[in-house]
Amino acid sequence: MASRLSRIWPTLSRVRLSAALGSRCVSQTPKSSASGAAVATDLQPVSPAAQDSHGHAEVSPFEKNPDFHGFHHHDSFVDEWNMKLAFFFGISVAIVIGGTFIHYLPDHGMRHWARREAERLIKQRESEGLPLMTENFYDPSTIVLPSSGEE
Repeated sequence: MASRLSRIWPTLSRVRLSAALGSRCVSQTPKSSASGAAVATDLQPVSPAAQDSHGHAEVSPFEKNPDFHGFHHHDSFVDEWNMKLAFFFGISVAIVIGGTFIHYLPDHGMRHWARREAERLIKQRESEGLPLMTENFYDPSTIVLPSSGEE
């Protein structure tokens, strides 16, 4: 595996990930001029298609509402309340109703019934003075055996 990797490493090292992903890296070093304000030449012109009838450019909902949750684009108050209601009903109520449903499911495999029946039989046999278990699973007097001549 290492020998194959060493053969293709020169090819892999030449691949530029930023070009492949379509992103650009931004330099964080300060400019030589000390001005931090945007110059008119730095601003990009807005196309007429992106402007409305009043000449205003389209604004992303994330710029209007930085805490946008995806429920209401224009009103941050409604957006927050819709988010809270969705999480309350989607999580809290689902957990409570789902947990109650699972708790009250019928006994799978009749395990609880088998335990209660075994305890009832033990109490009955102890009260009658019989042993809890006998060596014969079935009563030998009820078993019909074939006669020795029929073989």
